[in-house]
Amino acid sequence: MVSATLGPRVLLRRLREVMAEPETAQVKLDKIVMIIAANMVAEVCSIYVMRPGNVLELYASEGLKPESVHKSKLKTGEGLVGVIAEQAIGLNLSDAQNHPSFKYLPETGEEIYQSFLGVPVMRGGAVIGVLVVQNRTKRNYSEEEEEALQTTAMVLAEVIASGELQEVAREVAIDVAHMRSHNLRFETLAEGIALGQVVLHEPRVEIHNLIAESIPHELKRLDTAIQQLREQVDELLDGSDAMRATDYSDVLETIRMFAHDKGWVNRLRDAVQTGLTAEAAVERVQNDNRARMMRMQDEYLRERMHDLDDLSNRLLRILTGAVATASRTDLPQNAIIVARNMGPAELLDYDRSKIRGVILEEGGKTSHVAIVARALGIPGIGLAEGLIDLVDPGDNIIVDGGTGEVFVRPSQELERAYGEKVRFYARKQARYAALRDLPAITKDNFPVELNINAGLIVDLPHLHDSGAAGVGLYRTELQFMMAQRFPRLSSQVRHYKQILEQAQGKPVVFRTLDIGADKTLPYLRQPREENPALGWRSIRMALDRPALLRLQLRAMLMAGAGQSVKIMFPMIADVDEYLQAKAAVDKEIDYLRKRGHDLPKTLKIGVMIEIPSLIWQLDHLLPLVDFASIGSNDLVQFLFASDRGNPKLAGRYDPLSPAALSAMRLIVEKGRQHGKKVTLCGELGGRPLEAMGLVGIGLSSMSMVPSGVGPVKAMIRSLDQQKLWAFMEPLLKSPLHSLRGDLLEFANRHGVVI
Repeated sequence: MVSATLGPRVLLRRLREVMAEPETAQVKLDKIVMIIAANMVAEVCSIYVMRPGNVLELYASEGLKPESVHKSKLKTGEGLVGVIAEQAIGLNLSDAQNHPSFKYLPETGEEIYQSFLGVPVMRGGAVIGVLVVQNRTKRNYSEEEEEALQTTAMVLAEVIASGELQEVAREVAIDVAHMRSHNLRFETLAEGIALGQVVLHEPRVEIHNLIAESIPHELKRLDTAIQQLREQVDELLDGSDAMRATDYSDVLETIRMFAHDKGWVNRLRDAVQTGLTAEAAVERVQNDNRARMMRMQDEYLRERMHDLDDLSNRLLRILTGAVATASRTDLPQNAIIVARNMGPAELLDYDRSKIRGVILEEGGKTSHVAIVARALGIPGIGLAEGLIDLVDPGDNIIVDGGTGEVFVRPSQELERAYGEKVRFYARKQARYAALRDLPAITKDNFPVELNINAGLIVDLPHLHDSGAAGVGLYRTELQFMMAQRFPRLSSQVRHYKQILEQAQGKPVVFRTLDIGADKTLPYLRQPREENPALGWRSIRMALDRPALLRLQLRAMLMAGAGQSVKIMFPMIADVDEYLQAKAAVDKEIDYLRKRGHDLPKTLKIGVMIEIPSLIWQLDHLLPLVDFASIGSNDLVQFLFASDRGNPKLAGRYDPLSPAALSAMRLIVEKGRQHGKKVTLCGELGGRPLEAMGLVGIGLSSMSMVPSGVGPVKAMIRSLDQQKLWAFMEPLLKSPLHSLRGDLLEFANRHGVVI
């Protein structure tokens, strides 16, 4: 029977003794595998190290043929070792050669070994190698042996990262990358432009004491630190301006829930019971969570794991007494925070007056930190893979949240150009502010109603700052996406009441839940679909789950008691779907009336026109609705059968094409014929040139991002709508790919402000 013969403390001491010897890195590694093999009573022990290009190279082995060292290599995902590295999981196999991922390397001589136990060597959530033991006998290794190998892998990771094996550290060529300029493009998290200096967030804490001298003592340290963490989080959240303003209280409450999560705490305690110190236990669980996060297909759930990572970093700092993140240092006045990932609480720790931008290697648009950055008006970039390896603290850097571009160590000319761009943007914003109280009306007296799109309470101040007429689209799903469980009726009522109160009498159009495709709820099980954009989403899901829809409608009606309420249904494909949704509204009105609840003073029901099939049903649909809104994002996507999230198709089809504009022109004309208001709430409305094309086809109402109201209003006030339509009408009948160039030429020729 194979079993571990040395305790972890003895093993650690033996490894440290080897590291202290005046030998080369290769000799040290050769001795390490011998010690591990003896400890595990294994016939083979091998260390694979991650090399450039995601290649795992056999660096040392006890038991395999010596000539295979440095010769045997596997790509990530290739062979058992590659699978361990790719998925950051351990493999415990009694018959390794019959595993579907097994790859035979003849130079190793491993064909005589049957049992296999391998674990990833991880550092900061990244796999830097793989540690393997093998035996001839077919058997499964015990849990104790797995724990022993995992602890050894942690020790090995610390040894490699400490610099004691510098020759084994990942190769870095002469670092011209840290000397030259870089122009990179990533994902936009929050719009805006920022020039500043790199400040590395550096949430990682270096751990040097891994093995517990006394498990009861370490458990006590852990419990004390967790209590301090909870108090720290409570103080942060209850005392923050954000919490008092309830701008993103759901985001912050998630952090509080994680801090009190019994499952997380139990995993930490279990790790200490294996013989680790409290801080090593936190790192072990953190590495496991990061590995799970990397394997998650659901982006929203993956981003939620970042909040737990945030708490783990905080707990490590409490346990080690380490200086907190860069938020506790003397920041420059123009700090651009660069982080692998960051929780929203960590962003709130920073002095907001000094932060100009934030860049995350892993965070995406749905991350909590991205939501908070947008709420605070901080330009942000996400999914910036590899950026930390290119920057040094204090480097000059430019963040363009509009294009997703990052300029590292930009030239003086580029800095001057972007500095002027920022100043020009500020001057333009000042001019737009002067237009705030002026009507959006063309030179030939064609009025255009400008509204904003919103999805959080924090968006509502923009309604008044921009001078918009109202909220043309309130995305109710954001409240659901930010919650950890389905919001109760009271929570929804309170939320919608706050929106109406913040609007101060200006109209608000509430869109019912638009869940599905790229918008998921962590607590709502959804089927895996080949093409989710065309699948079970939005109103389709709501009609199949009427209780969900009726609860939301009830909350809206209760919140709007005595006021004017507008409700809009998304993703309607035919008239019958609208009739079913409208019937749900009628049932809720009847339910509330019978129970003595006050009802809205006025109630208007509308639909989004974003599925092309509805265009040929408008004569039947429009008499039944109070208003309609063109969802240009999906409408254009479905018209051209072009996934708007696919970068390979970006720019291939233009919404300013004759086909797309003609379809929207038809909707506008049908609205006039039936005396029903038609608006537009897609991204097109917020860009001056696109908005000009929409006004040209007769659209008299648009909803957009708040920052678009000023530029679009300036365009409208400089435009003659009749002249533009006379110019556009014959072009709509042409086979042109796009009218973009023609519209730009018209604007230049007639002095239209674009």
